[in-house]
Amino acid sequence: MSKRTKAKHKICRRQMAPVCGSTSCPVHAKNYTPGQHGPNGRRGIISDYGKQLRAKQQLKKSYGNITEKQFRSTYKEAIRLKGDTSENLVGLLEFRLDSAIFRSNFVPSVHAARQFVNHKHLTVNGVKANIASYRLKIGDVIQIKEKSLQIPMVIQSLQGAQSEVPEYLKADHKKGTIEIIRIPKLEDIPYSVVMEPHLVIEFYSR
Repeated sequence: MSKRTKAKHKICRRQMAPVCGSTSCPVHAKNYTPGQHGPNGRRGIISDYGKQLRAKQQLKKSYGNITEKQFRSTYKEAIRLKGDTSENLVGLLEFRLDSAIFRSNFVPSVHAARQFVNHKHLTVNGVKANIASYRLKIGDVIQIKEKSLQIPMVIQSLQGAQSEVPEYLKADHKKGTIEIIRIPKLEDIPYSVVMEPHLVIEFYSR
């Protein structure tokens, strides 16, 4: 399991971007790297490797506590699929169970989505599921338990939703259902910062 649970904003500060997607991310107030030289420090020229590493860290961070092993495994699966590898990569990441819960606005963050799934608040196609990394398929239907829809976090998340549910998902907030409609494209995904998955592919293919 990832060790970033208690310090989920550290990478955001290093990347100088709110990659966690949280409206309370400290980067909104401190848009500079941490440390005593942060506010006035020089930003040197970033090498190609540095750009690729930053792109990888930003994309990985946006999916919460996903481990490096899981992320690399997703990349390997993406290169085996037909089509554009960068599109395949983000598509596979979006088809994680916790990602679908978060994108549908039932929880306020991808970190909360992971906990929500782990606590068995839902089923997939009528079968209990508690693995956040569970890979969904087109046509799958997620059903959130009726009691779970009354959790204060869920109610508050739905009332204060920061973005609309993307078109590749069909969510019914009253019934607590989510249906996977199609494979998403990069431009469909509501990332909090601009992502460059092609640089992630370059990073792993070095």
